[in-house]
Amino acid sequence: MTLSVQHLWLIPALPLAAAAVGAVLPRSGRVPAASAAIAAMGAAFVLSCLALNGALADPARHAVHNFAWFDLGHGAVMLGWLLDPLTAFMCVMVTFVGLLIFVFSLGYMRDDPHFARFFCFLSLFAAAMLGLLVANSLLLLFICWELVGLASYLLIGFWFHRPAAAAAAKKAFLTTRLGDLGFLLGLLWLYDSAGSLLFYDAGRGVLESGVLAGLTAQTVAGGLALSTAIGLLLFCGAVGKSGQFPLHVWLPDAMEGPTPVSALIHAATMVAAGVFLVARLYPLMAADQALAAVPVHALTVVALIGAVTALLGAVIAVAQDDIKRVLAFSTVSQLGYMMLALGVGAWTAAIFHLLTHAFFKALLFLGAGSVIHAAHHEQDIRRLGGLRTRLPATYRTFVIGMMALAGVPFLFSGFWSKEAILHAAHGWTVSPLPLWAGLAAVALTAFYMTRLVAETFFGSPRSPAAAHAEESPAVMRIPLVLLAGCAILLGFLGTPAWPWLQARLAGAPLHGSLEHLFEGGGLMLLSIALVGAGIGLGWRFYGRRPRASAAAADPLAAASPTLMAALAARLGCDEFYAATVGRLHALAAAVADGLDRWVLGAAVSGVGLLGQFGGVVSRENDEGALNGGFDAAGAGLRGAGRSYARAQTGRVHGYLRALAVAFVVLGLVLLAGGVP
Repeated sequence: MTLSVQHLWLIPALPLAAAAVGAVLPRSGRVPAASAAIAAMGAAFVLSCLALNGALADPARHAVHNFAWFDLGHGAVMLGWLLDPLTAFMCVMVTFVGLLIFVFSLGYMRDDPHFARFFCFLSLFAAAMLGLLVANSLLLLFICWELVGLASYLLIGFWFHRPAAAAAAKKAFLTTRLGDLGFLLGLLWLYDSAGSLLFYDAGRGVLESGVLAGLTAQTVAGGLALSTAIGLLLFCGAVGKSGQFPLHVWLPDAMEGPTPVSALIHAATMVAAGVFLVARLYPLMAADQALAAVPVHALTVVALIGAVTALLGAVIAVAQDDIKRVLAFSTVSQLGYMMLALGVGAWTAAIFHLLTHAFFKALLFLGAGSVIHAAHHEQDIRRLGGLRTRLPATYRTFVIGMMALAGVPFLFSGFWSKEAILHAAHGWTVSPLPLWAGLAAVALTAFYMTRLVAETFFGSPRSPAAAHAEESPAVMRIPLVLLAGCAILLGFLGTPAWPWLQARLAGAPLHGSLEHLFEGGGLMLLSIALVGAGIGLGWRFYGRRPRASAAAADPLAAASPTLMAALAARLGCDEFYAATVGRLHALAAAVADGLDRWVLGAAVSGVGLLGQFGGVVSRENDEGALNGGFDAAGAGLRGAGRSYARAQTGRVHGYLRALAVAFVVLGLVLLAGGVP
């Protein structure tokens, strides 16, 4: 049984309907709001599985359904749905992980007074994200892309009564809008050049060979191919949404939202949207690869940005003390890995890592949520400790997620997806930077995740909150167990011996053999050694002699206080932006304020005074000249009228007397004039 492309709209429509139900329910409607959200997400998961079944029947085919949205001039604005393995796998991941997060939220948000509103926002976000995935039009994708931004703003700032949460929501919204501005410009330029925004449209779509050849043949300023310029502008949107350098600063602050929001948005879905966008537009991004004369290729920029981000996020995560912020910078680093893979040409490896990361990072965030819930919302790992025996289920599942993220061989999914990326980077001849950055991030990831586990779960409790922590309820533990299972099993779908997932994504034949399992064995051994070194050093510093108290000095901070202080301060990125972009913005605001007050305001005031003067003159002319003249004429007429009225006495003999006098006067006049 399959889901046809014509009915693909049902997948995002179900969560959207649940959001509509939640929007009209009163605050007391907790049960129907949560029930509608979970039921809609469950049904969307079933439909996504049916869509995947249909997509895998012919992985090389792009099934599309296009339709006119509204008429525009002599044509129409076209939208459409697209079903291929990339869409189907992403929909299955988003709906399944989202469903588990929704269930987890039942326990985590149980005591929140705005429980119903929370599920309404979750459903709205899920609907927008799923709409983005099924779109066959860059315009429809952009619409859903902005709705995702709106929903993330609402969820990050859900506890808006906290100043930090309100500020984080605004920061996330505004920072991602910077990237979206480039996205919008690229979208408009692409429509102007190609005349369409459909991805596939019987040879006329912007990802089809005929249109791509035309875009590649044109050049713009600097010798760039038109496809390169448009691709880089569209990539700006991915940089903002996926927290890539230099727009990565919003993602760690977004941890101010409830922990299920962090798991849903900042591990599995929203931040992965940028990776999905580049993967979807990969034919456009790679169209300039055959042009040797161009100064830069779009994918080269993607690879270098990804490499810098992967290393930057891992380095900063080493010194963070908030359990969620460690995972946030880890997410920044892993998203850099995915962009690195896309840039070096291994888009299937990027999607493989996206899918594995979604499961084990959602597991880690929900595990952190379980710790926070049990420890009465304590998030500072320096004040935790000793939770291994108090939260046994959370501890075991969290360690599975940690080993998957660190790339522990050979059981965990993160190892296989990470190795696929490193091997692709090793074969990239443009620059060794992605490989070096990736290998450095391997060791750092293993180190900071070992530090996180040791500080949180080992030693003795270092605060009353940790000392009185109790295991989370079953509604929160069950999603952890399911995600832990996926963090192990999913890796076996993409091993070099059986790369089923990559073959299905690429629509290529499956060629699997045990001989391929240890291809590039030297690089694999180096990677394994780096993982071992990172875990060993992390355990040496933090696990062998656990912190005795919350106030005890960090071992690395004691060894290198300046470096650790810089890393704890995120290398001063926020301060640098405040000192440069922030001050420039403040200067521009001051200039605009001065122009408004002293130039435009003065001009407006001058025009107002001129108008007042004209009014005074007009009033004087009107009242003194025109009205005065009319008043005088009116007074004369009234006087004449009164005189005439007095003459009209109604006495006949008086009239005859006046007539006789008039005849006498007339006679005298005639005689005086000499009338013959």
